[in-house]
Amino acid sequence: MLFPALKPICRSYERAGRIGGDRKDTAMLMRYDWVMNKSILCALGMGFAAMTHGAEPIIDNEHATVWDTTVPLPPSSHDFVAISLSATGTATFGHQGDVPGKIGSRTIVIELKDLPVPPLANESGYPLAFPRKHAKKLLENKQVVVWDYVWRQGEPTPMHFHDKDAVVVFEATGALKATTPDGNSAVTEIKFGGVRFNPRGRTHTEVLASGEARAVITELK
Repeated sequence: MLFPALKPICRSYERAGRIGGDRKDTAMLMRYDWVMNKSILCALGMGFAAMTHGAEPIIDNEHATVWDTTVPLPPSSHDFVAISLSATGTATFGHQGDVPGKIGSRTIVIELKDLPVPPLANESGYPLAFPRKHAKKLLENKQVVVWDYVWRQGEPTPMHFHDKDAVVVFEATGALKATTPDGNSAVTEIKFGGVRFNPRGRTHTEVLASGEARAVITELK
C-alpha cells in the first residue's frame, strides 16, 4: 500500500510511461523519490513523536530546560547533557544541533541555556559539595560538571555548601534525610527517574534514611 502523499507522484510516472517515456528511467526516478520522501517522513515522524511524548518540559527556567523522553527529540537548540536511565551512573554531552534521546530508552535531557551561572563564593566555613568521597566525576567542561553519587546506609555526607545550581536525576528509590548547620532536619522521598532543580546557596549534610539513593548530579557553571 502506497503512502497517500506518494500516490500523485506515482500516478504522474505511470502517465509518463504510458506516453512513451523510458520505463527504466521512470523506475529510477520513482525509487529516488521514495527514498527522499521516506527520509522526510522519518524526520517528520521524529518531530511528531517528540511533540506527542514529552512535549512539555518537566523543568524550565532561565538556566535550563529539562525533558523526560523515550523518543528522539528534535535537534537541540543548545548544548545538552543526556542521562540514560537504562544505564545508571552515566551521562553524555551533546552539542547544539545534535538529536538527544533514543527510541525505547528513557532519557533525561538537560538543555543548557546561554546564561552563565557563576558559582557563589563559599563563606560557609564548610567544604564544597563536590568533589567528595564516593563521588565519581562523569564529565566536565566550561558549562557543567556531572557527578555520579551513591548514598550509603549509616554514612552521612560531610556538612557541605552548594555553590552551583544543580539538576539532580535520581536513579534509585528511597528517602534522604538532610540536616542544616542549625540542626533542622527534613526527610525527602525520592524515586527512580525523579528530577529536581536544586538552587545554589544551600548548606547541609545528608544521610540515607530508607531504601536506596543514587543520583547523577549536573552542576551548572
